[in-house]
Amino acid sequence: MADETDGAGEHRDELPEELDASGYVGAYTFPNNNRRRISGLFMAGAGLICVLLFLVRGSGVLVNRGLFYGGLFLLALACYHFASGVTLRINETDALVAATKTVGFTVGHASAQLSWRGLISHPTWRILLYSADDPPKKRALVLVDGVAGTVGDHLVEDNPEDWSSLDK
Repeated sequence: MADETDGAGEHRDELPEELDASGYVGAYTFPNNNRRRISGLFMAGAGLICVLLFLVRGSGVLVNRGLFYGGLFLLALACYHFASGVTLRINETDALVAATKTVGFTVGHASAQLSWRGLISHPTWRILLYSADDPPKKRALVLVDGVAGTVGDHLVEDNPEDWSSLDK
């Protein structure tokens, strides 16, 4: 971080130019879940080494049952990483299109957030949509599966927000 002095003579921190994302123009790419498989490979390798060391060297000061149980734990954790490392196939644009088809009104503003559901951390898009009216009369929350692209739960309601303070 760079130190700069503002007009009042006080110091404040500022991000370096190459790290400032406010001027970035373009589509953001969400990281894929399948990266979990890489850490799963490392854990599986370390777990196998621990278990094999115990089986070959027997019980001693450094190689004992603790190493064996630690290796089994790493193997179990590696299995979890392999199971939860599914590939995200649906991007936010595709999820928004699926959500728009579901809500039954013309969409104005919308927002997409990637989340994970369940014990296996299945990727799911949460899409918040507002109607194109000014001010919006309806809003909806739609959950779209990040792998299959199917719409799961959805809620459509009249917009309860008070927009009267924004009237000109």
